[in-house]
Amino acid sequence: MPTVSPDAAPGRAHGGEEHDHSHGRGAPVPPRDPRTLVAAGDLLRALAAPVRIAIVLQLRSSPRCVHELVDVLHVAQPLISQHLRVLKSAGVVQGERHGREVVYRLVDEHLAHIVVDAVAHVEEAE
Repeated sequence: MPTVSPDAAPGRAHGGEEHDHSHGRGAPVPPRDPRTLVAAGDLLRALAAPVRIAIVLQLRSSPRCVHELVDVLHVAQPLISQHLRVLKSAGVVQGERHGREVVYRLVDEHLAHIVVDAVAHVEEAE
């Protein structure tokens, strides 16, 4: 491997050889605003619980009320409600009152894709 002299032009090794840092990859991605990265981390943390992943997968097919999620996921109602609060505060779901029930739906279908892709990735590795 060639050594780089302190006075060599960037990307140049001794002997004038060009050193390729790309390793066959495309151009570097421009850095994102740190606030965007923090918000993305918050979103991923909100999705990072098995019950919340299961809720998102259920809501992907159709909006559901709490008791429907309890029945299909076999999780206690207080726990489902707690997870829905986390998802709601993260902007993943929103609830709409219908009489005595609140029906929850995904705010954005892109969020379901994140979860579906993560689950598919794990299933492929098994």
